[in-house]
Amino acid sequence: MVKMGKDYYDVLGIKKGASEDDIKKAYRKQALRFHPDKNKSAGAEDKFKEIAEAYDVLSDEKKKDIYDRFGEEGLKGGGGPPGNNGGCPGNFSYSFQGDPHVIFSEFFGGRNPFEQLFGGRNGGMDEQMDTEDPFARFGMGGGGMGGGGMGGFPRSFSSGMGGMGPHSSVVKKPQDPPVVHDLHVTLEEVLSGCLKKMKISRKRVNPDGRTIKMEDKILEVQIKKGWKEGTKITFPKEGDETPTNIPADVVFVLKDKSHHKFKRDGSNIVYTATVSLRDALCGCTINAPTLDGRTVTVSTTDVVQPGMKRRINGEGLPYPKRPDRRGDLLVEFEVKFPERLSQSARDTIAQVLPRC
Repeated sequence: MVKMGKDYYDVLGIKKGASEDDIKKAYRKQALRFHPDKNKSAGAEDKFKEIAEAYDVLSDEKKKDIYDRFGEEGLKGGGGPPGNNGGCPGNFSYSFQGDPHVIFSEFFGGRNPFEQLFGGRNGGMDEQMDTEDPFARFGMGGGGMGGGGMGGFPRSFSSGMGGMGPHSSVVKKPQDPPVVHDLHVTLEEVLSGCLKKMKISRKRVNPDGRTIKMEDKILEVQIKKGWKEGTKITFPKEGDETPTNIPADVVFVLKDKSHHKFKRDGSNIVYTATVSLRDALCGCTINAPTLDGRTVTVSTTDVVQPGMKRRINGEGLPYPKRPDRRGDLLVEFEVKFPERLSQSARDTIAQVLPRC
């Protein structure tokens, strides 16, 4: 014989086997009836918490299944044989840790149903109304919700009352638009990958479900090798939170820091080597730097045209999808012309160089 302990169904005023919709309707009715802001009788606060606990269990498929089979003792880890021989799982233990006011606020979509129904008159609750069912005098009592809205109210009114419409118990909160930040990285960090720690300040709802506090949080961004500029890293719902919204996603967008030696071209990097007109005409050898601090030798015997490039394979940035492979280092030549020439130099050049 299973010891039931608390009868959560009785707390909500329903019978075992009640549907999900019946459980929601029962919670709505009992929570409004015993809310301590409106019900000043002794024990209302305890009853309000007990109602929240019952709803927390019966609205969760897993917890409800364990409770239906093993009762409160089994649900809270004290009953049923351990293991998988038809008994309660030995590693499952439940205790109600929620705030009944937060559950109430979330159920009604963060809104105050009393203010919407009664306009704040007499503190929000008509003292003469039937506390057995706060919606009774509007034709909304019990399960009586018609297809055109809640009793005598039009659908537009009922759909704005925190989930008390005919098809849903909770109005979906809107989510704030994403909060976007630029995240600047060096080419060396893209080459090797790194961990960035970003500190953000945000609003968070206190356990009472109504007041707001500010808090700081460190978000860790793992920069992977070869990530391209414009890559987005999203942290879901890390933005400001209020009782009436879903926090925004925080998005970091990768931006390349300017480099004193290199420019980025996809997974390639470009180094500009400045050579004299003499070297451009007669051939030259240069030592080109690499991102990891080495140098590579680049020689040419050809006449260097302005903008001519030499490619050094495998000395660029890792490919994002193949970080074991790298792009190339492109050495781009820039010819530095002399500002003035002596007459003898002019004569020599005129004799040596063709006219076209």
